[in-house]
Amino acid sequence: MSVWHGDSHKKKLSGGRKRVNRKKRRFERGSFPTETSLGERKLKISRRRGGNLKTRALSEKEANISDPSSGKTERTEILRVVRNPANVDYDRRGVITKGTVIETKLGLAQVTSRSGQAGIVNAILKSEKPGT
Repeated sequence: MSVWHGDSHKKKLSGGRKRVNRKKRRFERGSFPTETSLGERKLKISRRRGGNLKTRALSEKEANISDPSSGKTERTEILRVVRNPANVDYDRRGVITKGTVIETKLGLAQVTSRSGQAGIVNAILKSEKPGT
């Protein structure tokens, strides 16, 4: 079953139910969230409305880490997912979403991009060394 963004489930202002006057349309269809995991880089490209393409990261092993003190950005390997505040289940499974704290060779970093929608992992360095 697919995700659908129609509004026939809503009620009228009077409180009555809306009657379905047409079938579902293709432009109303959505998609399930892409849960980016740690692993070999794997992307999925899907067509969106207006012919636009969305690149979704299914799994990723590297991240672009920005150091706010020096202003430099470096692509480095993700060692592990430390914490995901978005969802307890994501935390257990190691899913990478925006706000996830990851451990890299440069130190702990917080993900600032939506990798399931942007297809890339960008993060800001939180501390110099892991465990500090």
